[in-house]
Amino acid sequence: MLRIWLLLVFFSLVSCRVVAQKKNHNFQLKIRKASSPIVVDGLADDVAWRDADVATDFYMVLPMDTGRAKVRTDVQITYDDQHLYLLATNYNGLPGPHMVESLRRDWDFLKNDNFIAFIDTYDDQTNGFAFGTNAAGAQWDGIMYEGGKVDLSWDNKWISEIKQFEDRWVWEAAIPFKSIRYKKGIMTWGINFGRNDLKTTEKSSWAPMPRQFPTASLAYTGILEWDQPPPQAGANVSIIPYLLGGAARDYSAGTPTSNRLSIGGDAKVALTTSLNLDLTVHPDFSQVDVDRQVTNLSRFELFFPEKRQFFLENGDLFANYGYANIRPFFSRRIGLGVPIQFGTRISGRINKNWRVGVMDIQTGPVESTSLPSQNFVTAVVQRKVFSRSNISVLFINKESLNYHPSADPTIPVYSPYNRNVGLEYNLASPNNVWTGKALYLKSFSPGKKGEDFVQAGHLQYFSRKWLLLWQHEYTGKNYNAEVGYVPRHGYAKISPQVIKIFFPKGGNILSHGPGLISTYYYNTAFKGTDNESMFNYLVTFRSRSTLSAVVIHDYVKLLRPFDPTNSGKDTLATGSEHYWDSYGLDFASKPQSVFTYLVSVRKGGYYAKGRSFNLTFEVRYRIQPYASLTINTAYNRLQLPGPWGLTNLWLISPRLDVTMTNKLFITAFLQYNNQRNNTNLNARLQWRYRPASDLFLVYTDNYIANSYLVKDRAFVIKWTYWWSL
Repeated sequence: MLRIWLLLVFFSLVSCRVVAQKKNHNFQLKIRKASSPIVVDGLADDVAWRDADVATDFYMVLPMDTGRAKVRTDVQITYDDQHLYLLATNYNGLPGPHMVESLRRDWDFLKNDNFIAFIDTYDDQTNGFAFGTNAAGAQWDGIMYEGGKVDLSWDNKWISEIKQFEDRWVWEAAIPFKSIRYKKGIMTWGINFGRNDLKTTEKSSWAPMPRQFPTASLAYTGILEWDQPPPQAGANVSIIPYLLGGAARDYSAGTPTSNRLSIGGDAKVALTTSLNLDLTVHPDFSQVDVDRQVTNLSRFELFFPEKRQFFLENGDLFANYGYANIRPFFSRRIGLGVPIQFGTRISGRINKNWRVGVMDIQTGPVESTSLPSQNFVTAVVQRKVFSRSNISVLFINKESLNYHPSADPTIPVYSPYNRNVGLEYNLASPNNVWTGKALYLKSFSPGKKGEDFVQAGHLQYFSRKWLLLWQHEYTGKNYNAEVGYVPRHGYAKISPQVIKIFFPKGGNILSHGPGLISTYYYNTAFKGTDNESMFNYLVTFRSRSTLSAVVIHDYVKLLRPFDPTNSGKDTLATGSEHYWDSYGLDFASKPQSVFTYLVSVRKGGYYAKGRSFNLTFEVRYRIQPYASLTINTAYNRLQLPGPWGLTNLWLISPRLDVTMTNKLFITAFLQYNNQRNNTNLNARLQWRYRPASDLFLVYTDNYIANSYLVKDRAFVIKWTYWWSL
């Protein structure tokens, strides 16, 4: 562990000496207070815009990052006492209709003509906000973390309008200062603008960006220079109540229809311009999208992302601690199937170098499972070091309140408490080429001592032509994170990765290259238990379609009995060893078409010297900009010796999105999954009658897949209102 920490600190020091200041510090845009009132209508005819500086002469990112963009984009920014205003004039590169998915917000960046502003309000090249639109006017907003990632589940109040002209489309937006967080008295923000034009297949940015990084990368922002410190937001309190009514019936249990009426809500209080207090009482998340089902042929629990609004702002402080399969805090452990009575959270910045997050949530008891009331406390302190790196300390406490386990063996027994402490160092070089992490976690649980820690780390080098990665993990057999997502215990893992990228000077191929990824698992005695080694070759075409070929070798020594079909059949024995090879192809069509598709094929061996065939495909047709129909299908054919024999697993999920306006959405989808013997139907209408305020109608059905008998059914109507004081 010490060696990893020293290595990451060494690379931090070296990178800071090599690059002493922000990469694009010469790209500066001055922002002045508006000289006249601004009406957000997309017409750009307000007097104030004549006085605002213009950011233009964008740089091309794709297909090449070595020159100026061919498609012109002009951007202006100004402000008044309440709002930050943005105006983007997006000139057409080629004639013809714009490519968009629909009018639904938070669309897919690569499948839409769009413009996005990335704003580093702390000027720390790590956290910020993103606001944008596609060419049809559908909004896109998110909170930024880890230097270039965007969480689109975040939602807040702001307005925008677009207008279409023969040679351009114009976007005008007003973002309340109350909707964002920033350091008091700061005179410079980091900023960049990204443009995606599918007809010309050109992606561009105002401040130049290496093509291997997303345009959201805050390491490459320019500077927004204020004429005076940004206005203080003043009294910044938002009350967000909800009123919900509904009915539900569990047909499989034979219970009568139950009616539901509930009231609750959230509150947001800005303690400073960069530190926020969130409160919630009896929150309800019935309008959140149903998880997309997948066919599970693994030996471990699947991960589904958090989508509930209360957990999202500054969520990276809590949720991104660790790795994908080592998350000491996973908010979906709280409040799914269990009533949340209340919750409070303070999160944000104390100053430029310090971030804090403290969250306390109280859940109620569940009589049917004898689950007691539980309290969850999570606290994080993060300190910025060097130019973009940071060190974090984490504490998690889960406590069962007034809990006395029953002596009845038929009643479940719950842990009286579970605690975790952790220390993490995140490396990010000024130019983003070097990134890494060193992590240590320790848990405290009754009856679990020794081997109750995690140590992990990685170091990555990512240049234009090479990606080199080393990652290792060690998770003790008694490590226990009851509020986390850690599906595997008692193992050591190493995972090296090498990818080489070639760039032809011409032709239809934009880039191509091989990659080798190998993952080795060992038990705590460091004897091998698993290995997956994959060689792939990826080709990216100038049209932005992609083709890849893969060859995979797998080895598994089972540490516990396992049903290789995950469908309730017999199990393979503990200690049995299994080897197989497989190969496959993946192809994704160009996103410019109204009809797009993605196909993935795998064929080869499987457990117990069996054979497997997997076909996954997605087809989508869009009626721009009002509707899109998507059909996702996954088929697995498993041929195994007795008692399994031939198993055919189907997962079919058609989805219809109808967007009559950018404020009225209808979504309906079906999920047929014969592995779970379930068919799920979900339909949702959302009317955004004012910014961040909605009316939802949600209908859900679950059927037995092989008989279509109803298992359960529910209908909910929910009203929310964002009231700013």
